Amino acid sequence: MTSKQIEVSILGAQYRLACSPETEGALREAVARVDAEMSKVRNASSLRGTDRIAVMAALSLASELLKLQNSVRHGEAFPAEEIRRTMHQMNEQLNVVISQSEAQ
Repeated sequence: MTSKQIEVSILGAQYRLACSPETEGALREAVARVDAEMSKVRNASSLRGTDRIAVMAALSLASELLKLQNSVRHGEAFPAEEIRRTMHQMNEQLNVVISQSEAQ
C-alpha cells in the first residue's frame, strides 16, 4: 500500500499525517470533524490549554459515537455499510429484472 504525507490544521496547529491515497478523503473529513469539535469546546468554555480542549472534544466525540452505536444495536439506525450492501443487492436484482424484460 502506498503512503503519502498530507498537511492538516487542527485548532490552528499544523500536523503532517501519513495515509494511503484511498483513505485521504476520509482522513481529511475526520480532521475537519475534530477541528470543529475542538473549536466548539474552546468557544463554549473557559478552557485554554490545547490538551484540555482536546480531551473535552474527544469525550464529546466518544459520547456521540456511543449514542450512535447504541442506536444501531437497538435497531434505531442502520450502519452505512449495511445500507450500501443492501442497495448493491437491490441494484443487482433490478438489473436482472431489467435484463429479463429486455430479452422478451
